[in-house]
Amino acid sequence: MSNAEGMGKVAIIAGGPSNERDISLRSGRAVYEALRLEGLDAELVELDGRDAENQLKRRRPDIAFIALHGRFGEDGTVQKILEAMGIPYTGSGANASRLALDKIASRKIFEENNIPVPDYKILNKPSREALGSLSLPVVVKPQNEGSSIGLSMARNEDEFDNACRNAFMFSPSIIVEKFIKAREITVGILEETALPVVEIIPENVFYDFDAKYKNKKTEYRVPAELPEGLAEKAQALALAAHQSLGCSDFSRVDMLLSPDGAIYVLEVNSIPGLTERSLMPKAAEAAGISFGKLCVKLLRLATENKGKKK
Repeated sequence: MSNAEGMGKVAIIAGGPSNERDISLRSGRAVYEALRLEGLDAELVELDGRDAENQLKRRRPDIAFIALHGRFGEDGTVQKILEAMGIPYTGSGANASRLALDKIASRKIFEENNIPVPDYKILNKPSREALGSLSLPVVVKPQNEGSSIGLSMARNEDEFDNACRNAFMFSPSIIVEKFIKAREITVGILEETALPVVEIIPENVFYDFDAKYKNKKTEYRVPAELPEGLAEKAQALALAAHQSLGCSDFSRVDMLLSPDGAIYVLEVNSIPGLTERSLMPKAAEAAGISFGKLCVKLLRLATENKGKKK
């Protein structure tokens, strides 16, 4: 098939040692099936946590589609391995990936670039006093986890103590963030262009792990129904956040839209989910790009941008 010309052997890298292994495997299988339907010579490589580097070296694909989430996949580790092997790969480079996964480092970069973020505190040990000017309720997050792993909302002091204990299980430092009762929106970035805004409407007030991956009552509106000018504002902020971290090819930027029209950037996902419930494919489809064509496009960008990633 014409889509297969020039691609060679494609390895879809999934699994890995992070807490997001199961989600990664779902993304990897979806990408594998899509690329096979597009006529590519694709192989699904399910990495384990012990010998991942040697697994990649034994395969030696012509190009790698990274479907890993969390540590090893989104912290720059696998990117450095592939660069040392001379293999082009999808998504951002090693340094941009590391910054995007690190919620503390990325927040500081957003602030330096005048990108609005919710008020927050960094904690290195559990401490109610460290909340300072922040008042309950708050959202508590580990520094280096995705998919809402280790994330909790605390409405009172007991919940705050429990939320901190939970987050510290995943990270030596955590973020405590002002809870903003707002609409959850996200914007995918593809080849330096913002895709249509997606609104996420969970059944409950909080978009947590269950709402993302289990609760079938979570709704998605694509494109989001927003007042005039707010979609463009969200897209501009998403692109600014993507570029401030030095991200390449694609990402997904999660944000909050408050009742007064203010938009706050939460984080940039350098390897957004690619499952049947994932938001980046929904946004691409709204822009007229099928899931299969999206996957092929990411591979082409990987080849074009080899050696240029930050």
